[in-house]
Amino acid sequence: MSTPHLDLDNLLDQLAQAIQQAPFFDPRIKMIGLRTGGEYIAQALAKRLQLNETIGVLDSSFYRDDFATSGISAQVQPSNIPWDVADETILLVDDVIHTGRTIRAAMNEIFDYGRPARIILVCLIDRQGTRELPIQPDFYAYATAAAHRFKLHGPVPLSLSIESLEDTQ
Repeated sequence: MSTPHLDLDNLLDQLAQAIQQAPFFDPRIKMIGLRTGGEYIAQALAKRLQLNETIGVLDSSFYRDDFATSGISAQVQPSNIPWDVADETILLVDDVIHTGRTIRAAMNEIFDYGRPARIILVCLIDRQGTRELPIQPDFYAYATAAAHRFKLHGPVPLSLSIESLEDTQ
């Protein structure tokens, strides 16, 4: 299986353009990035979208349904949402959506901060065909059903590495 070559800047431009063209878009929209890859994508998108608000950051590790069995990672950091989520439209940003479990955990955490008007899911990459929960991105830049591992590095410089899962076995 060949490993795709993806132009990260082009993917981010595509995402930003699609979001700007959506009827809900407003430069005052709130954005939350999931630590760490989603945080990096959110920072890059916020610049492209010229958002007025500081982005929020979530580390939903404590909200995961496998927390009791996997334990706490040494890399867990506190979440930070610097504004009230109540009645806001929120762009929830992650780098790769795979099973949907990280997104479910993030939404649970967001609701502990308040009840948003709506949550719009934005992902750089949609690994289709692997979902365990009925959660789908509203916006994504690249979709694949292939078995690849995507790793975002950043924040500066922001880069994406891709490897075939067949190569790692």
